[in-house]
Amino acid sequence: MAFGVRLECWGEWACFTRPEMKVERVSYDAMTPSAARGVLEAVYWKPEIRWVVDRITVLRPIRFTSLRRNELAEKIPEGTARKVMKAGTGVLQQVITDDRQQRAALLLRDVRYLIEAHFDILSGPENAAKHLDQFQRRARRGECFTRPYFGCREFAAHFRLLEHDDHLPLPHNTLLGERDLGWMLHDLEFSDPKNRQARFFRATMRDGVIEIPVLGEAFA
Repeated sequence: MAFGVRLECWGEWACFTRPEMKVERVSYDAMTPSAARGVLEAVYWKPEIRWVVDRITVLRPIRFTSLRRNELAEKIPEGTARKVMKAGTGVLQQVITDDRQQRAALLLRDVRYLIEAHFDILSGPENAAKHLDQFQRRARRGECFTRPYFGCREFAAHFRLLEHDDHLPLPHNTLLGERDLGWMLHDLEFSDPKNRQARFFRATMRDGVIEIPVLGEAFA
């Protein structure tokens, strides 16, 4: 953790969808490690590094709300997209009014989290200080490659960097104690590109803090 970072993020809505819900979207009680990694990568991403989330702190009370949302019933087939890319011309479009369906979603509202993470060097020179400096400069300025989001792209996330001398924000008093969050998606393991595996772990929140195990140690 010599090169660890702390990023506070918050937003009005969030939906960290449980994969076992096949039709309607139902969010986990808290941010998943893969969603936290996505926020970090939106701020700073390089192919030479991979972000590793160490812990997630839930800062605001866990509040759910039900909402009906419009979604596309289908997506453009991969074969069609490849055909148009190869030809250099063609039609790739979907009209929402022709292919719309309403789905109920159980969302989180008024969320705020503290992400503590570090990164591993995958390739290239072992210049961790350079990557750390670039991430910190971008986070201080509020810069990002893409807008961070909480589960769904329409649920935008705001963020700020916490320096090492900043006081850590405290969880709401309703989050004190121990709470079993059940099986939670950790991340996708890409050790075999042709056989990506979803990894899950038993998430426990203690005084608002969720400790994240190493990906290789998470259960399948």
